[in-house]
Amino acid sequence: MKILAIDTTTKFLCLGIYDDGKIYEYTIEMGRRLSSLLAVTISRALDALGYDPEDIDYFACGLGPGSFTGIRVGISAVKGLSWVLKKPVIGIATLDILARNINIKEGFIVPAVDAKRNLIYCSIYQKKPGQLKRIRPYMLISPDEFCRIVRAHSFVLGDAAGLYRQDMLKNIKGVNLVEKDDWYPMAHNLIDIALEKIKSKKVTDAFEIKPIYLYPKECQVKK
Repeated sequence: MKILAIDTTTKFLCLGIYDDGKIYEYTIEMGRRLSSLLAVTISRALDALGYDPEDIDYFACGLGPGSFTGIRVGISAVKGLSWVLKKPVIGIATLDILARNINIKEGFIVPAVDAKRNLIYCSIYQKKPGQLKRIRPYMLISPDEFCRIVRAHSFVLGDAAGLYRQDMLKNIKGVNLVEKDDWYPMAHNLIDIALEKIKSKKVTDAFEIKPIYLYPKECQVKK
C-alpha cells in the first residue's frame, strides 16, 4: 500500500510518502511560492522514488485550520489527483497532526497556531499511556481567552507559542512552551493518522473532503 500525504496549511510544505512500512519525508519552506511549486515538488518526490501517480493507493491531506490560501491550494491538488486517478482521500485536521509532535506519557497538549488579527487557532488534547484524545473543539480565540482555558503545566506548541510567549509564561501556571523545531506539521504524524483512518475505513472521495475554516464566512472572502 502506498500513501501520498501533504499539509500546506503553514509556511512549510509537509510531504510524506508511505510504502508498506517505510516513510519518506520532505519538508520545505514555501511561503508565497506554494501554488507554483506544489505540483512540481510532488512530481519530483514521486520521481525520486521511481513511482508514478497511478501507483498511489490513498491520498492524505491536512485540512486546516491555517493559511486560507495554503489550505485551498493543498486540498485542490489532492482533490484533482483523487478525481483523476479515482483513488480515496483521507482528510486530517492540522491541529491533530501537530498534537502528535510531542512525545510525552501523560499530560495536556495544546497546538496553537497564529490566526492573524490577534487570534489563535487551537484545541486541547489529553495524552494518556497509549491514547491521545482531543477534549476541546477546534477553536479560534483571543490570546487572553487562550490563557484562561489552558490548564497548568500544559505543553503548548505552534507559532503562536512564539508570538504570545510572554503572555503564556505569565498567565498559564507552569506552562511548557515547546521548542520551534516542533511548531509545524510533520509528515510521519500525518501518515500515522492516515493509516489509522484507513484501518477504521474513515476515508472519503474528492467530492466530500472539506477544509476546516474557523473564521466567520464574511471574513474569508472580500466582496
